[in-house]
Amino acid sequence: MKYLISLLITFSITTLCQAQNDNPSPASLESYSKFDFVPGERVIFFDDFSQDNIGDFPLKWNTNGKGEVVTNNLYPGKWLKMRDAVTYLPEITSKKFPENYTIEYDMVVTGEDRQGSFNLEFTSLANKGQVPAASDPSGNAGLFLTTEMAGDGSIRYLTKTTLSNGEDGGATTDINDATLTGKPGEKFHISIAVNKQRFRYYINSTKVLDLPRLLPEANYNAFIFRMWAWGTDHVFDALFSNFRYAEGTTDVRSKLITEGKLVTRGILFDVNSDKIKAESYGTLKEIAQVLKDNTTVKVKIIGHTDSDGNAAANVDLSKRRAASVKNSLNKDFGIDASRMETDGKGASEPASPNTTPEGKANNRRVEFIKL
Repeated sequence: MKYLISLLITFSITTLCQAQNDNPSPASLESYSKFDFVPGERVIFFDDFSQDNIGDFPLKWNTNGKGEVVTNNLYPGKWLKMRDAVTYLPEITSKKFPENYTIEYDMVVTGEDRQGSFNLEFTSLANKGQVPAASDPSGNAGLFLTTEMAGDGSIRYLTKTTLSNGEDGGATTDINDATLTGKPGEKFHISIAVNKQRFRYYINSTKVLDLPRLLPEANYNAFIFRMWAWGTDHVFDALFSNFRYAEGTTDVRSKLITEGKLVTRGILFDVNSDKIKAESYGTLKEIAQVLKDNTTVKVKIIGHTDSDGNAAANVDLSKRRAASVKNSLNKDFGIDASRMETDGKGASEPASPNTTPEGKANNRRVEFIKL
């Protein structure tokens, strides 16, 4: 039997133009104080569409319909504009997913007076070159994580499962009654951690699901993204970017205390900035706890960048990012500043070739050296 796990995010939507008046502000580290997600360390697939031309379909994806890379005047960077009744498939070549991995992505809802659904499915495909139809998820077991936008514009998140035995339909069971709210036009960040059958799912800073044996055992090898409109007389759009799929986690205590060196790619920054992204909180918290438990340990924090841009500017950026990490560990977690030194190497010591988005993502890292 072919297994499929489906994450269903459902919303009716208002326009980005209307949302511009809301002046959304970026999340702060403080707002993520209960966030314990730690990204996988070895990046297997990454795409922020920076290598794609505006108006083109992205090079590293496949589809059975249409989509295009766009920019918008609310959020920086490039985004894939997804359309209703279309399936999107990232070209991940591995035959089987590892036991432990994480995925992350950003989304913004677009459109005017529209409603629809966005689905992320974990599945096994015999032929990855053949993109499944958006309306044909039957024949698989399914898990549905649902986000709805009500008629008054509020967003409601809830979680339920639908398990199928190969036929349409199946029992539906609520597995989490947590209700969250959001606003139309806001960017939201999804984080998912898979540890064998354990499944943890976060919307922004909130953990909405954590079950130890949720995933059926299967040889998962593909992520499928599906768009679907609820109304036949409307088009449904959403913007999607910063998709990161990475293997495993790092034993922070062992790496830093026993081996004397910790390399993390879980401390993220805004593009060309030393501002730490709020979703880095879980990684920073783990490192801070090890330093709190080992009060005599001092560390040197070293920033590294990819090779994009000017070499001197990259060195400066890496130094500023290391200083930001030191400042956060001191200010947000109470680690004495005298225990931390900082430096930056720019792109001079790459961990991977700077020839692919994945290589560049692996090179954007922070090192902690035990002194």
